[in-house]
Amino acid sequence: MSTPNYNTGMSNSTSALHNTQQAVIPFPEYEMDEDLKRIDEIDNILDLNEDEFPKFTLAKNKARFQRMLSWYKAKESWLEVAPLSGVNKLFKQQSKELEGIRANKLDYEMELETGTLTPSQRSYRSDELKMCKVQEKMAVQLIAKMQVKIKSGRR
Repeated sequence: MSTPNYNTGMSNSTSALHNTQQAVIPFPEYEMDEDLKRIDEIDNILDLNEDEFPKFTLAKNKARFQRMLSWYKAKESWLEVAPLSGVNKLFKQQSKELEGIRANKLDYEMELETGTLTPSQRSYRSDELKMCKVQEKMAVQLIAKMQVKIKSGRR
């Protein structure tokens, strides 16, 4: 069995016969901007200095990021003095929200991978993907801290 050629959708042996008859269509490739790659390398976004924050194209996402950042910082501070019942409730909410964030992130990644978007659609989806990645990072960080608090409170 021959391997498929992703440029033509045919096997390599079959595509050799048709190369003269058919133009090769490039396989859509999704290019991540540097900020998206950098977000993956950051351990805790809350520890970043302002000049290290991810750059967003859309003004609404810049503002959304700032609100999200202050919300997560406030929750981390609250976590130090929070009652166990409040931590449990927030843990459930954040765990459920994390599922939605990840679903949205996957949708944006898949849309960007199709290669059929206009430049403005691509820019918008890339910005939204960046927002999802940032929110996912902060949510995971908070959930991990809540798990520690819940475990230590049950002893």
